[in-house]
Amino acid sequence: MVKTTYEEYKYVLQDVSRIYLGCKYSFQELLSNDEISFKFRMIIEKYILQEVLANNDISREAYLTEVSLEKHLCDLQAEDFLVQIYKQMKARIKVNVLEEKKNLFGRIKKQYVTKTFTIEDLVGLSAEEKAVCGLVIQELSVSKLALMSL
Repeated sequence: MVKTTYEEYKYVLQDVSRIYLGCKYSFQELLSNDEISFKFRMIIEKYILQEVLANNDISREAYLTEVSLEKHLCDLQAEDFLVQIYKQMKARIKVNVLEEKKNLFGRIKKQYVTKTFTIEDLVGLSAEEKAVCGLVIQELSVSKLALMSL
């Protein structure tokens, strides 16, 4: 029997107008994946990594291998320059949020609901709010047209 490993949220999809990336990729995997457009990989290399490494005390190799796209997006602050880059790319982030729902009998049930945030919505949440709502980042999508304008 062959055992396969399911890699959740590690995918690259494209349609006519957007590129969708699963957020469990490390930056090393993003840079080495040929399915991701060359332009997006260059933006990661020239802007995102340069900005992160300039503001943190972590080596390039450690950041590339240890930090996932999910953790990177979760750690962004509203005043970061990278927020402007994501705005320019018209980034949307698909997240799962824990919400309370009432059923027909009046019982409150907690369940995860999928929502789409803009980068402004995501950085507008504090770390405590992210922890309370059980935020799980699934996917980053960027506009191809906006990507070509950078």
